[in-house]
Amino acid sequence: MTPDDLRALFEPFAAVAVKRMFGGCGVYADGLCFAIETGGEVFVKVDRETEAAFSAAGSAPFVYHAKGKPMTMAYWCLPAGAFDDPDELNHWAALGLDAARRAAAAKVKPKKKRPPSESRARRDRSVT
Repeated sequence: MTPDDLRALFEPFAAVAVKRMFGGCGVYADGLCFAIETGGEVFVKVDRETEAAFSAAGSAPFVYHAKGKPMTMAYWCLPAGAFDDPDELNHWAALGLDAARRAAAAKVKPKKKRPPSESRARRDRSVT
């Protein structure tokens, strides 16, 4: 699939950005990668909350080989019906974008601030 094909595919869902990566493409909405294309197949981001739905739809995970071992990514095949039915596409794409949002939120952890007295004590110890 070309980047234009991917933009057209996801048009019913949202205006997406498509970026070439690793011999395929990443598909982005709201600045988050929620789908990838490789070898002509489209895979959608999954997590613990959405993986069972993809499995129940007969989808399978994206697996590549590195150092002689199969590596499974958190992207599963876009179910076949989504290519012909905009409502179904919207359903699966929304699940992917939600999973991408949760993954991004989990990566952002607020920095813990030390109480002022603890910071001062550390500073004082390093001076002596």
